[in-house]
Amino acid sequence: MADNIPLQPVRRPKRHDGKHRNGCCPWSRCCGMGDLRPRTVWLGHPEKRDQRYPKNVINNQKYNFFTFLPGVLFNQFKYFFNLYFLLLACSQFVEELRLGALYTYWVPLALVLIITIMREAVEEIRCYLRDKEVNSQIYSKLSSRGTLKVKSSGIQVGDLIIVEKNQRVPADMIFLRTSERNGSCFLRTDQLDGETDWKLRLPVACTQRLPTAAELLQIRSYVYAEEPNIDIHNFIGTFTREDGDPPVNESLSIENTLWASTVVASGTVVGLVIYTGRELRSVMNTSNPRHKVGLFDLEVNCLTKILFGALVVVSLVMVALQHFAGRWYLQIFRFLLLFSHIVPISLRVNLDMGKMVFSWMIKKDSKIPGTVVRASTIPEQLGRISYLLTDKTGTLTQNEMVFRRLHLGTVAYGMDSMDEVQSHVFSAYTQPNHDLPASRAPAATKVRKTISSRVHEAVKAIALVHNVTPVYESNGVTDQAEAEQHYEDTCRVYQASSPDEVSLVQWTESVGLTLVGRDQSSMQLRTPTGQILNFTILQIFPFTYESKRMGIIVRDESTGEITFYMKGADVVMAGIVQYNDWLEEECGNMAREGLRVLVVSKKSLTEEQYQDFEARYVQAKLSVHDRSLKVATVIESLEMEMELLCLTGVEDQLQTDVRPTLEILRNAGIKVWMLTGDKLETATCTAKNAHLITRSQDIHIFRPVTTRGEAHLELNAFRRKHDCALVISGDSLEVCLKYYEYEFMELACQCPAVVCCRCTPTQKAQIVRLLQERTGKLTCAVGDGGNDVSMIQEADCGVGVEGKEGKQASLAADFSVTQFKHLGRLLMVHGRNSYKRSAALSQFVIHRSLCISTMQAVFSSVFYFASVPLYQGFLIIGYSTAYTMFPVFSLVLDKDVKSEVAMLYPELYKDLLKGRPLSFKTFLIWVLISIYQDVYFITTVSFLWKVTAITLVSCLPLYILKYLRRRFSPPSYSKLTS
Repeated sequence: MADNIPLQPVRRPKRHDGKHRNGCCPWSRCCGMGDLRPRTVWLGHPEKRDQRYPKNVINNQKYNFFTFLPGVLFNQFKYFFNLYFLLLACSQFVEELRLGALYTYWVPLALVLIITIMREAVEEIRCYLRDKEVNSQIYSKLSSRGTLKVKSSGIQVGDLIIVEKNQRVPADMIFLRTSERNGSCFLRTDQLDGETDWKLRLPVACTQRLPTAAELLQIRSYVYAEEPNIDIHNFIGTFTREDGDPPVNESLSIENTLWASTVVASGTVVGLVIYTGRELRSVMNTSNPRHKVGLFDLEVNCLTKILFGALVVVSLVMVALQHFAGRWYLQIFRFLLLFSHIVPISLRVNLDMGKMVFSWMIKKDSKIPGTVVRASTIPEQLGRISYLLTDKTGTLTQNEMVFRRLHLGTVAYGMDSMDEVQSHVFSAYTQPNHDLPASRAPAATKVRKTISSRVHEAVKAIALVHNVTPVYESNGVTDQAEAEQHYEDTCRVYQASSPDEVSLVQWTESVGLTLVGRDQSSMQLRTPTGQILNFTILQIFPFTYESKRMGIIVRDESTGEITFYMKGADVVMAGIVQYNDWLEEECGNMAREGLRVLVVSKKSLTEEQYQDFEARYVQAKLSVHDRSLKVATVIESLEMEMELLCLTGVEDQLQTDVRPTLEILRNAGIKVWMLTGDKLETATCTAKNAHLITRSQDIHIFRPVTTRGEAHLELNAFRRKHDCALVISGDSLEVCLKYYEYEFMELACQCPAVVCCRCTPTQKAQIVRLLQERTGKLTCAVGDGGNDVSMIQEADCGVGVEGKEGKQASLAADFSVTQFKHLGRLLMVHGRNSYKRSAALSQFVIHRSLCISTMQAVFSSVFYFASVPLYQGFLIIGYSTAYTMFPVFSLVLDKDVKSEVAMLYPELYKDLLKGRPLSFKTFLIWVLISIYQDVYFITTVSFLWKVTAITLVSCLPLYILKYLRRRFSPPSYSKLTS
């Protein structure tokens, strides 16, 4: 049965940026690249390197001094429009084909090229200055001669570099030492991964214990690092000190790295350079975005080809009317040159200037403040969007997490009952027997004590299982050192890699258990009574998208108990915790309310159990091959039969005016797809809450599939449903696209809304690409985080939202907005106006050129079909540029309806989706009008005594046609403007 549907192979797009992943050219060895191999780097001895490494130079320029002019010219003349005028101008060097002075053809072409070259030169100079500023930054380097100053471009693999607070990390380094007392530092990584939350980094334990940084040059040690790759979230390496007794071996992971383009947020650090130049993680992750050419420009290019065909036909007709006499082939070329104004060179100039005006109008619109146009060549794209693909977190939602629910299985606490949780926590630390088990508590208070102990254990676990660090800052009254010593609440700020974790810690503080201190090896909690609880951090297992959970092993200093706490998504925690009959049901209920659900559990360990685990864990971390698999296997040995403590529910609130904006887009005929990495239930609830899926719409939740047969059956079940929204997970999507790409996309495109959850950045970009290939319609991608960049760059029109996850998406987008609601005006008003104005401008410029060419044809026919110019070229240039420039260019300010009307009636946008303002039909109408008006104009000039009558005759049919068109086929906005 599974073979009934034919397979459609997945298309792999070719790279069009002309660049190679491993270097600047196919001959990467000339740049010092060579093969990407693992390396052994000795501390402070770059001369001991075993291979050549690239220079630590950042170069974001498209051209160099020698390739600039050839590269710019090639990019211009690879399109038919510019190539046509180049050949036209070159033909004037042939004496038999010359029709006038050379400047009549070369001056317009040179003008266009000079403007283009100057624009490219300005961009290259700006890019060069930015690169020079980065490459010239001064850093301190430890050497045998003391501390030296070195430029960023002079840093080599093996150097020991000192990076101060708020200074950019110049190269990929291993973290060796820090000046912070807690033995760690924080990094700001928003320019690397788009996340604004600080990341905790830990130095190598062996080097951190050295008395001074200068001792790093006295020890005999090296770092073994994996080959350079694009993964910024993982690293495998080892640190070895040979002169120790015994020799020291430590495993290195992502926590011990300082990637380039990050900023040190706390303290002063010393790092060992392991990657430079093109081998940097940040550089290898930077792919050149595809050069986006607007659909409108492609349509204009197609029309110029038609005009060129008409030019050839007219030239052949003129020669044929001479019966191909004499050197008729030369006459053909002369007529081609004579009627060359059929393809107007002023068209490109007018359109480019129009795009600049449209971009300026967008930036100056006071109703969408902060909007930035980064791609001024495609404003018309905004007026023809058929599919809008949007991220969820931070784009549709505010990315501000608020704790809403604590569920213990038998009892749940919402926002209106948090005072009960607070009283339970307070009683747990004030009653003398609060540490006793429930079985040893007095009988009269057994139930109450049981609930109190469960609440206390849940709150305590939430306060411990995280990667949040409290940071104390001066508030003008209390300095930083004093605030940190006395745990001043007014000076404390929480930093973490996820806003979810911050919201959980803030909630535990609100109910009485406060995180007041944390360093690399310990954590301090303050109880409601002011008592400080000290915990030793034995191990931390950070959250990853693959594991979907995080864990921590701590020792309570007051009792000596060792406890393993873990929290994670219900899909993975369900198989880890002890059997229960309420987890799945309650997780579903909370997810349907739009809450992000985490499952919290714990497991008590004896000293012997922990020592056995630690020995196996350290051995696995020292492995160079299959380290991740071995480490995961050891950790999984602990993740069995854990005690389920509670569920937490955190809400991510919607952005302002998301619902009316989505309604406007839907009424405009734009289909909205939501692509998110969140879980299925939360994504579905957010889609309903935002009215992406209306209450009356049916929803088809695509069943999880893993095989081709299962995908076939589920697709057939989906095919039988009509007009329903689709919700599918990333795993099932991958299976469907692998075996039934064409069939799945055909069904999905028929849905009014699609929600793809658990999507990876690669899948987001793949969906955009498939929509473009299968539908041929224009797509717009909207996102705010680093994981949305690939989707934004792949779409026909990318819009970045400046949000809490940084500016990486905003900087990579074609247009940048500050709020999602601004998208409505950007499309309905500016996109619609830009497209309609450019369509009218292009057709009117073509109409003007056809008028000149028609008069030339009539003039030549009067003089026995001679290829003699009617005017000197200079006069034609003056007529088509200076004299008629401003009347024609005024079309860029034309407005058919007010912006308020366009926002009130988004249905007006639907007309543009079919491309009616610029089509073969409208083009033919303008051609006929040009010929008709030209003939009557020449007739009027020939018979001046009948000028009034003939003018009426020439205009009357046009007014009649205009009246009939408005009478029987009125424009969609006629009723709105009447």
